[in-house]
Amino acid sequence: MEATAKLRFTRGSARKARLVLDTIRYKKVTEAQHLLKFSRRRAAAHIGKLLASAIANAQVKDPKVDLNMMFVTTATADEGPQMKRFMPRAQGRAFMIRKQTCHISLEIQTIE
Repeated sequence: MEATAKLRFTRGSARKARLVLDTIRYKKVTEAQHLLKFSRRRAAAHIGKLLASAIANAQVKDPKVDLNMMFVTTATADEGPQMKRFMPRAQGRAFMIRKQTCHISLEIQTIE
């Protein structure tokens, strides 16, 4: 049995989110929750909520699902659109600031 969850347009770069996703990929769901809970990276909080959503989706599909048999099979972070902002600089120039967004998708599956 599999369940997916997607988080779109979240603030933060996809590169930094991938660092967190690499730590939980192919791990048990319970172990992944512990890793995310104690991670110091900002993206870990968003990914923790996303993992909880995927678990809830799995429990809606099958209420008797065993979480000890569930694994994170797919975890990806893709780039989203950039918000462009301008900051004044010296001598009347403008400096563009790009605020990154990303799309994160997570899939958990029962492996027996």
